[in-house]
This record gives sequence, structure tokens and C-alpha cells, in this order.
Amino acid sequence: MTPETAPETSPDGPRYQVRATAESHFSWMRTRLSVERTLMSWVRTAVSLIGFGFTIVQFFERFGKMEGVRQAAQPELPRYLGLALIASGLIALGIALWQYVATVNYLDSPEFAAIASERKRHTPIVVLAIVLALIGLFAFVSVLLRML
Repeated sequence: MTPETAPETSPDGPRYQVRATAESHFSWMRTRLSVERTLMSWVRTAVSLIGFGFTIVQFFERFGKMEGVRQAAQPELPRYLGLALIASGLIALGIALWQYVATVNYLDSPEFAAIASERKRHTPIVVLAIVLALIGLFAFVSVLLRML
């Protein structure tokens, strides 16, 4: 590293000088969009986990009520598996939202003000993630109450 690009030291670790150039602005934008894509991937994963968990519970509940089907040795096991999958989806979604907010707050910090976009707004994926968390919570509670 040349002295010009050497990081400054601070109590939080090395800090780099941010220069306002078109290249650094577009790098910031690419990073910001990659954070959005990461959250969308986590939302997709959470939808799959919550959906599979709820489907497993519903399938085995209806399957056990069919004529000619022998009683399962562990009839509550599909519910436990479904609850575990739904809970995993909710936990993954919570962690992803926490990580997203922390990263966006860092990218919107005064340190990057010279290259960041001036317009700060929430994206639709955050609203979708919150709605999905509420739906997942409803699914978890409904399966749990059926067990009791």
C-alpha cells in the first residue's frame, strides 16, 4: 500500500478515506443493491421453510384421516417437524432483517455521505419481509394451537 491509500486507524478498526468520484459512487450503488439482493434471497428461503413446514403439517393431518390408512406410530412427529421448519424460517428472516438494517445504516453513515445517494427510502422488500414474518408467525401459532 502506498501512503496515500494506507488506512487510517481508529478504535473501531481501519478506516479508509472516501473520495467522491463516479467510480466510488457506482461501487457504493452496487454494494447497496447487493444488500437488497441478499435480503431477497433470504426472504425466498424463509418463504420456502415456512411453506414446507405448514404443508407437511397439513399433508400428514389429512393423510392420517384417509380411509384405509393405518395409524402412524408417531402421529405428532409431522407437527414437530412443521413447527421446526416454520420457526427456522422466522428465525432466518429475523436475522436477515437485522443484518440488512445494520448494513444499510452503515452504508448510509456520514462516512459515505460523499458518494451515497441523497434519497434515503425504504424498499418494498422490507415491507414484504415484515408481512411474511407476520404470516409465518400466524402459521406457527395456528399449528401450535392445534397441538394443544
